[in-house]
Amino acid sequence: RPAAVLVPVIEREAGLNILLTQRAANLREHAGQVSFPGGRMEAHDASPWHAALRESQEEIGLDPRTIEFGGYLPDHLVGTGFRVTPVVGFVQAPVRLALAYEEVEEVFEVPLDHLFDVANHSVRQRRFGETEVHFHDIRYQHRSIWGATAGMLMTWHRLIEATRGSAG
Repeated sequence: RPAAVLVPVIEREAGLNILLTQRAANLREHAGQVSFPGGRMEAHDASPWHAALRESQEEIGLDPRTIEFGGYLPDHLVGTGFRVTPVVGFVQAPVRLALAYEEVEEVFEVPLDHLFDVANHSVRQRRFGETEVHFHDIRYQHRSIWGATAGMLMTWHRLIEATRGSAG
């Protein structure tokens, strides 16, 4: 099932930040997890970019006119059966939000440098029946960014590092 998420990049004085959501605790899937705004693609969405914009506006009130397309990251397959396309978007400040509290408990920003610093990365294990699964985990303050969200960030980091390596 196709889905898309927006990876919102905001330029601040101290550098680039990524906007993340803390999902509502009462949701059926991924309750309470840290994620990017987004969701399943609808038939009327012209592209993953359009789906990510629509979902971001519905979930956190992000105005699509304030977002510049930055590019696609590789699709990410998740255990719930979704093929998620991460879309990088540069958000113009000031950022104005209106949360749909039935879906999103809160939003917060994390410096991109923190997310890309491998010293903040770890791997944790979870058991699903007889299957043991390894997840990437990025700690920030009192939060744990893990699973698909951490995987997408780490993929982006590896792509940037590979580009730097081939340029030198």
